[in-house]
Amino acid sequence: MNDNILIAIAWPYANADIHVGNITGSHLPGDIVARYHRMRGRRVLMVSGADSHGTPITIKADQLGKTPKEVYESYQPRFVELFERLGISYDLFTSTHTQNHFEVAQKVFITLLENGYLHTEISKQWYSNKQKRFLPDRYVVGTCYLCGAENQRSDQCELCGQILDPEKLINPRSILDDSSPVLKETEHYYLDLRSLEPKIKTFLLNREDYWRPNVMRQSLGNIQSVGLRPTPITRDLSWGIPVPLEGWEQKVLYVWFEAVMGYLSASIEWSVLQGQPDAWRDWWTNPDAKAFYFIGKDNITFHAVTWPAELLGMDTGFDAHMGAESPKRLNLPYNVPANEFMNLEGRKISGSANWAVWGLDVLDRYDADAIRYYLTVTMPETRDTDWDWEDFFNRNNSELLGTWGNLVNRVLSFTYKNWEGVIPAPEELRESDKALLSKIAKGFETVAEKFEQVELRAALGMVMDLASDVNKYLDVHAPWFEIKTDRSEAEKSVFTAIQAIEWLNVMFAPFLPHTSEALNKILNHSNTLFGFGKQSVVEDPIGPHLTLGYELQEESASKPGIDLWQATEMKGGRAFNQPKPLIKKLDASIIAEERARLG
Repeated sequence: MNDNILIAIAWPYANADIHVGNITGSHLPGDIVARYHRMRGRRVLMVSGADSHGTPITIKADQLGKTPKEVYESYQPRFVELFERLGISYDLFTSTHTQNHFEVAQKVFITLLENGYLHTEISKQWYSNKQKRFLPDRYVVGTCYLCGAENQRSDQCELCGQILDPEKLINPRSILDDSSPVLKETEHYYLDLRSLEPKIKTFLLNREDYWRPNVMRQSLGNIQSVGLRPTPITRDLSWGIPVPLEGWEQKVLYVWFEAVMGYLSASIEWSVLQGQPDAWRDWWTNPDAKAFYFIGKDNITFHAVTWPAELLGMDTGFDAHMGAESPKRLNLPYNVPANEFMNLEGRKISGSANWAVWGLDVLDRYDADAIRYYLTVTMPETRDTDWDWEDFFNRNNSELLGTWGNLVNRVLSFTYKNWEGVIPAPEELRESDKALLSKIAKGFETVAEKFEQVELRAALGMVMDLASDVNKYLDVHAPWFEIKTDRSEAEKSVFTAIQAIEWLNVMFAPFLPHTSEALNKILNHSNTLFGFGKQSVVEDPIGPHLTLGYELQEESASKPGIDLWQATEMKGGRAFNQPKPLIKKLDASIIAEERARLG
């Protein structure tokens, strides 16, 4: 695996709070993979930010009687707070409403124009005679002409996932006043996907062996069945990034054309904030670097087709615009492990109906790692899944607490009491001890394979199975009974169990960073496993914006070039700190209480 890993996570629209479906769809899997690669000593850059433009924000502003900027600025701090509390370790979580992003997006536009991949077309767009303005795609809903689903946006059908031609929408109506819009001619710039199709096809075919089937169906499958055609990349709006051409001041770049550039612009912003303005190229022009894009299935086309098309169309032009002496091509996505959707208690999550588990709200009642654990074991990697409060209760108590938390607490508490807070140092281990430790040690390799393939549910399941093996070992040896007849035998059992726990803690760390750090302190290690997220306000000509950045401390063990993902042998005789329970036991009453909150 290469040393430079880019973790690019979907940019949430700054028009609503983030719910558990959003978290398990992109933010959490991206964080888990980032933490794993950091532990392997690789140089990780994990970026995202608030998507501040586009019609979801203007619609919210219309509903609240506020400006789009006011709406964006009200949600950005809530996003940052959520990720900080949940342990989503962004190197930079920023915003698309920054001068840096404006400049990057406009340079991308100019580069594509110079390279001949943009052209203008006169097309018809929905126009409201009542409002006296063109209506953005999301302002018009109707029946999908491909699958027949009703109440779908004119730009994309949520049911079949296809990008739609707004003109073909059946029975269109305005969401503002339910009036019937009319088609009116307007001029826009188009990205010539048709001429880029051979390159996009080659790019996708080179990844067919390891990309998820749902991603290939919506990208390569669609190209092979219907092909690509030019797509409009400007809009008749006032909120957004202005088209950088004279005479086009009244139009802006389409949000899905410019938002995917955020991964690039955020990398550049991070580099500037680090005082190393060219550092972004280590992830973007280094051919050995690998970029992982974590998104939901509704965003597959934009990340597996549109963004690669923009990157291919720029060739070396963008790097030249950035002042490179020897311009290079920008890296294409290595993997786009898009997740399916998470539902809630058998129904689709709906923010407007309050049928959702909101991130900040649920963190007020439950520990971050309890939420992270449940969202990982139910992660919708290959199919839609369901958040069920009874299942959350059962998995917390029987798996997270019953298998892992209790294992740690009973072994360390017993040892602390009977060996006065010092890990025993047996002279020689038994064959059964060696067999258990050999199996746990091999877990570093087998679990790593799942991480490399971005199969996170399987990886966590394997670690939990290994924890179960330690429990079975203790059922056989039972040091709490051995100590009554042969203290030396109990020493072997306790030492073996603590060594296994220490290794398992490393494997659990990407999933359960807070718990693992707490256990790391109990085991009296001088280094922390990770750094932490730090909020800061970045001054910007457009306006100051709040960011979240990963801060690596001197005492952190996770550093580039240092591989923690290995079975390091523990020495007996080391003192450790008094243990305390790592996982909270939940009462069954939470099931009814939480279900009563819904809706």
